[in-house]
Parts: sequence; structure tokens; C-alpha cells
Amino acid sequence: MAESEPGLMAQILGRVAYEFAQMQPMLPVYLHLIASALFPIYTGAHASLSRPSSAAKPPKKKREGEDDPAEDDEDEEEERLMEGLSPTDALLMPLFAGCALASLYFLLEWMKDAALLNKLLNGYFAIFGVFSVSRLITDVLDIGHSIIFPHRYALGGALYHVKAKDEKAVPVAGNTKDKRAIATPLPGFLAKMPITEGMRRMLWADRAMPGNKWTLRMYLHRMGAGKFKIGPHGIVGLLAGLTTVAYFNLVDKPWYLTNLLGFGFSYGALQLMSPTTFATGSLILGALFFYDIYFVFYTPMMVTVAKSLDVPIKLMFPRPPSPNETSTTPSHAMLGLGDVVLPGIMIGLALRFDLYLFYLRRQKRIPASKEGESEVVEKPQYHSLAGRWSDRFWTHSLMGRPLWPAGDAEGSKPEPPFTFSKIYFTASLIGYVLGLLATLGVMMVWNHAQPALLYLVPGVLGSLWLTALARGELSLMWDYTEDIGGEEDKLKKNSDGEKGATGDKDKDAAKENSSSKTDDEDGQSEKVKRLSSHHPEREVFSFSIEAPWKLKQPRSVPKESRSKKVSNDSSPIDEKHNWAPSKIVAATEPAGKRVRLN
Repeated sequence: MAESEPGLMAQILGRVAYEFAQMQPMLPVYLHLIASALFPIYTGAHASLSRPSSAAKPPKKKREGEDDPAEDDEDEEEERLMEGLSPTDALLMPLFAGCALASLYFLLEWMKDAALLNKLLNGYFAIFGVFSVSRLITDVLDIGHSIIFPHRYALGGALYHVKAKDEKAVPVAGNTKDKRAIATPLPGFLAKMPITEGMRRMLWADRAMPGNKWTLRMYLHRMGAGKFKIGPHGIVGLLAGLTTVAYFNLVDKPWYLTNLLGFGFSYGALQLMSPTTFATGSLILGALFFYDIYFVFYTPMMVTVAKSLDVPIKLMFPRPPSPNETSTTPSHAMLGLGDVVLPGIMIGLALRFDLYLFYLRRQKRIPASKEGESEVVEKPQYHSLAGRWSDRFWTHSLMGRPLWPAGDAEGSKPEPPFTFSKIYFTASLIGYVLGLLATLGVMMVWNHAQPALLYLVPGVLGSLWLTALARGELSLMWDYTEDIGGEEDKLKKNSDGEKGATGDKDKDAAKENSSSKTDDEDGQSEKVKRLSSHHPEREVFSFSIEAPWKLKQPRSVPKESRSKKVSNDSSPIDEKHNWAPSKIVAATEPAGKRVRLN
């Protein structure tokens, strides 16, 4: 009796089982690839957060351990300077990228050996690599430090606020009855650990350590004045960046250092670039969608350049050798940084849009008190999200439930938000992961390099626009912009007749954003004038380093001079610099020569 042919379903299941067996050795590689692609996107998007136009500016606060706030220091809120992309960039970006790719391809074909070109390009990337890796390492250290020393934590059903200036944690909400202040800076259950007085002081000093930043000031005549702050974590990050770049260029180029540099470039790029609007971002990704298809499927340029250049423009992942391969050289799976950064800037825009909506929905409308006046929109105060994740870790369960009873104590201020709803950000991340899975699956089946944007662009854009459609927020998403000029245009449009609740909120947000931008520009110009006015007219260049603490007077200075702070020639000493007064020895040198100081 002849055996019957297997049915269609059996054939499909057999094919799936066969492909899974072929793919199984590569599963760890693909999981590594997906996690590595998500890391810079997730961290870079959160690092790009700053006050949205739907929130009010926080009041100027005094810094811990200072009597008065610094005059020329920025506010506690993050001010991100991002390069806004325009629709013109959407048309020029694929053109410039194609010209650069073609130039590299023909240069490689002409040189035959890519060694010299690799050295030149590695030297170029080394400059940016130091800063990008140092920034990434610094922020990672800051996050790790904030987990050990959060601003808030829950213990015994009470919510504690850490007062660093007073060196104690005070119960402010929950079961505060019979709860006393805690003298240790350690949070949660760690606060119950017995420690000595010396250890306690050392922990408080360690808690304040990241805020002890050295200030570097530089002045160049007719060019401007500027300052740069660096703390202990920044110094460690700078050393790590220098070490990474030096080893990568002078010793060896292992895949993990390539990935570290790639993480740094992607992390920094997501904080510097913004699509400005969802329409512009969609146009940019749509143009690059066709660019990627053309240069992967119809020309050998993309694959040849990626394999020939040994520069940190890609993420690399070790993969097991194929059974048919005879070479002993280790092989790697690759993912271009463009496949991380370009969808990543759209995902970062989605996260900032979520933050904008969070504060927009918390706005309050105050009716007009007099006839003829318009109603006022009261914006909620913006709270910086720096350190909020570590606060949530110590104050909420894994399921997100607060570890202290709901409801604030009578007369207490409402708690700053620990987090906010991230609907669009989550949707875009899901779309990105689905696009990566589709790319890897097709690559395994067809055994050919795939243009990742062919699958990533529909995944990210489709998830965003479909989410807005399902939530009925298409118009709100379309009108959202991070461009101040666009806010002014939207303000005129809203004044022509849009009186809906959402339209009014957007109009008020545009007014606030526009006015705040003008204030910021005026403040920056005033700041430059103020800094320049502090320098003598004949000063050409100066560089100074300011310590985070007050310097002690040298022992050679008499006590009377320290208290009076006046030299023998009755000229006052600048208190900010703690310069030591000097005695001029008269008639010891002829005029025109340097005066000897004792």
C-alpha cells in the first residue's frame, strides 16, 4: 500500500520545524543583537527628556550646602540643545548618504587595500569617541549612584525624603506616626544596618560626591566666554573614553570595544537630533526606506563598505561558524548604527510626546474673574526626571504598587511624579522589535543581507500612527512640534477659531513655549554680556579651574590679613579666589621691572 502525501498543514509545520532547527544555534546571537540595539535607544531617549511646553518652569532652588543659589548656574531642569530636522533634510539626507557611500565604495575599489582609509577614519572617529564614551560612562555611573542613594524611599509603610544638607531622612507620607528621622543615607532595608559614626559620615560624603564638580572657565576675546563642569564620575568617564579609543586604535579592535563606541555614538546622537515633528520624522524614515533598499538589493556598495571598513559604524556580534565554512576566522553578525539611530530619533520623539501629554492632561483651567477677560490655563510645575527611576525602585513594588499607604498626609505637598505614561514610546519599541525580528527571519530564510530599514520603518511608523488613530489623537500628534517657529504658527492658527479643549491647551502651550524661548535667548545674551564684562578690556585669553569647595588660606598669610582681607596697598582681595595678600618690598627694584613679593 502506497504511503499518502503529507497534507498542507503538515508540510508547513515541517518547514517551520526545519527552519527553527537551522536557526537554533543563532538564537543567542539574535537575542544579543536585539538587546544591544534597544540599549542605546532606550537610554538615549530618556536622556533627551527635558521640560515640555505643556509644563511650567520649576522655581529656582538653592543647591544643597549653599546659602544662596549661584548667579550664573543653570536651573535644575535639563536644557537640551537639539538639532531640529526639517522636511528639506528628509530630501537631502538620502542624497548625501548615497554620495558618501558611493565615494567610499569607489575609493576602496581604487585603493585595493583599506588599511590607510581605516586609519584615517579611525582618527576622525576617535575625537568623537572620547566624548561619546565618556558621556555614556558618566551617566551610567550617575544612575548606579542614584540607585544606592535615592532621594526618596519607603520603609515600614512610610515615605522618607532624604535631606542631604541636614544629613537625615524625614518621614513625610504614609504611616508617619511614631516614625523618627533616620541618620543614615542608605535607603530601605539597608537603613537598618548598624554602622559606626565614621562610616555614616563617609557614606554621606559619598552621597554628595557626584555633585562636587570642578568648574573650568575659559575666555577668548571677541569669541565669548564659557564654562564646563566635571565631577568624579565625569573624570572616570573621560579616562574610560581615552582608554577605549587608545586601545581601539593602537592595540586591537575587538567586537566589544566596537560596540562600546557604537553605543556611545548612538547615545549621543539621540540627544542631539530631533525630527521636530512626526510628519518630518515620517518623511525622513520614508526616504531612507527606499535608500536602504536600493543600496543593499541593487548595488554591492552597502555590504562591501560595511565589511571592508574596520571603524565603529556598526554593532558586531560573534556568531557560530557555518557547517560549510572552512575558514578559522571568527565571523560576526552586523547591524549598522544607522539602523539604530534613525528609528531611534523617532522613538525618542515619541517618548517626549508622552511627557508632553502627561503634563497637558494635568493642566487646570481657571475661569475669568472679571467680565471681558479670558480664562487662564494653569500649567503644572515641571519636575526633572533625573533620579526618579531609582526613587520608584525604592518606593514601589515590582507590580508598580506604592509601598506606603495611598493618600498624602494632611497639609503635605503632593509628591513629584515618579514616572509617566509611555504609550507611544512603548508602541514604537514594540514596532522596532517586530521589525528586527522580521529582518532576522528573512535573512535566515534567504541567506542574504537585508536592508533593516525595509522592516524597521514600517514597524516604527505603523505602530505610532496606528496607536494615535486608535486613541483618537491623530490631530494632536500631527500638530505636536519641538520647533519654536512652528509653535508660533500654530498659535496663529488656533487664534482663528479653534476653541476646543485640546486646541486651547495647545495654544497656551505655544504661548508659553514662545515666550520662554524669547526669555531664554535674552537670558543667554545677557549671560554672555555679564561674563564678558567680568574681564578686563585688555584680556585676550584666560583659563581657570574652580574647586567645588572653598580653598584654605596658606599658612604663610598672617591671621590679621585673613580677617581683613586687605593688602598693604589698601586694594581689596577678591573673595571668590581666596588670593593671598602680599607685601610689596619698596625701593628694591627699579621702575619698570617686576616687583618682588614676599
